Amino acid sequence: MFKKSLVVAALLALGLPLFGQAARKPRVVVFGVNGMEWDIIRPLLVRGELPNLSRVISRGVYGKLRTVASPNCPKVYSAVATSTPPDQNGITGFVVGGQTANTNMLKEEPLWSILSKNGVSVGMANVPATFPVMPVNGYMISGMLTRGKNCEDGVLCSPKLSEVSGGDAVYPKSMVAEIEKNVGDISIDCARMPSADQIKGHEEQVVNEWLDNVDRIRAQQAKLFEYLLDHHPTDFTMMVQSCEDRVGHWLYPIQPYNVGYNPKVASVRVNAFPDQYRALDKVLGKVLAHVDDNTYFFMISDHGIKPLREFEEDPHMHMDHGGTTPVIAKHDFADGDDVPGAFIAMGPGINHDKRLLGFQATVFDIAPTILHIYGIEQPKQMQGHVLSEIFDSSSARPAGGR
Repeated sequence: MFKKSLVVAALLALGLPLFGQAARKPRVVVFGVNGMEWDIIRPLLVRGELPNLSRVISRGVYGKLRTVASPNCPKVYSAVATSTPPDQNGITGFVVGGQTANTNMLKEEPLWSILSKNGVSVGMANVPATFPVMPVNGYMISGMLTRGKNCEDGVLCSPKLSEVSGGDAVYPKSMVAEIEKNVGDISIDCARMPSADQIKGHEEQVVNEWLDNVDRIRAQQAKLFEYLLDHHPTDFTMMVQSCEDRVGHWLYPIQPYNVGYNPKVASVRVNAFPDQYRALDKVLGKVLAHVDDNTYFFMISDHGIKPLREFEEDPHMHMDHGGTTPVIAKHDFADGDDVPGAFIAMGPGINHDKRLLGFQATVFDIAPTILHIYGIEQPKQMQGHVLSEIFDSSSARPAGGR
């Protein structure tokens, strides 16, 4: 694996500026949404129920994002960060070689490390598969797969910041007390879904209580994002939400003919999944308040999510989501093109209101495009390309390019 412990040492040895001391550089904000599903998003956009997302789309480019085969969050976000396939970068799923996926398994250098070594200040919050956190030229707060109390395996559960164990969830450590004081003892990642035994006979109570907890965690995440953007501005910032995906797995608005339909669950909160995107749009609005006309803004999702199909049900996926949860929708279909992610971008020189048809963008293209904006040469191992398609040919493009 690459030597993550040498990142800060390299910065000092090269005489590059550290966090808070960098010269003026391009500003990039990446807002990730786990499992963002276009089939659910589009009707809400048409009805005008997602005003902030609509504003970004009208001011930028948007389309499907080709993902990897049998996609899941740690697998895809690691591919995004390294621009290399899972079998090359070392993170092939939630569990690798019997152990929960973690940053110590990375075999290729991720984007945030490359940016740090080139003097770009970096801020990361709630990005999947970033535990334990690594030294960066800025800050990093881990997300999905963070281990802690009642979450020893780290798989799709949400220990509080004070309950983290088995590694550091925050870099630098001095930020832990600052976050607890100004934001609270935050839950890291979204809540684990209830088991079949917990649900049976208590459907209405469990669904409502679980969704209330999701709302609480989202509010915490939004408060954290706002605090970081206000008090710790960085050249590159990446923040991710994961509750949307978690809700979709067992509360997707399916019909009686779909696999796994249970009227006792499906009838409790029929708008539970669309409501997640209505809530997400409000968080997006808070983030956009920190995005000006000179900022490059990328909104991405690792994959979509679709109802189960009888002929392609994968029992292993159920194990990744709490063991016995009655999952009715999933994303790890063998053909990743069945569940494309979403790609939206706006910023200096980027086209307005342009739809990318087909799969012009892939998860491997995100890191090369961001490096291009900073004028940093793309490492040879990266397999993606700069998304020159998103830029207006009549406008000056960032330094670099392919």
